[in-house]
Amino acid sequence: MAREIAEIISDKKGADIVILDTGKVSTITDYFVIATVESERQSKAVIEEIEKKLKTHRKLPMSVDGEANSGWVLLDYGDVIVHIFDPGTRDFYDLEDLWSNAPVVVRMQ
Repeated sequence: MAREIAEIISDKKGADIVILDTGKVSTITDYFVIATVESERQSKAVIEEIEKKLKTHRKLPMSVDGEANSGWVLLDYGDVIVHIFDPGTRDFYDLEDLWSNAPVVVRMQ
């Protein structure tokens, strides 16, 4: 599912997409998918497309936190947590550094 989400984000022109294998270092979730979008409009488009495509597989987010205009939206699918950031917010929170002990599974520029 994490790879499918990464592909959806890429198709919507999301940037610097990273999948971290957090299951090896935490019990929170198996994977983080982290991506950057350039605008509120793009953030909404990415989020809507993820929800639409995963819904066809009967997968709904357990929770959604944040809004497109906040700079960070989190979609929690249980085994996969998706983080959609604007560039400044992504730099500020620097999840890749915070979770640096989690192996990188995929990196898409």
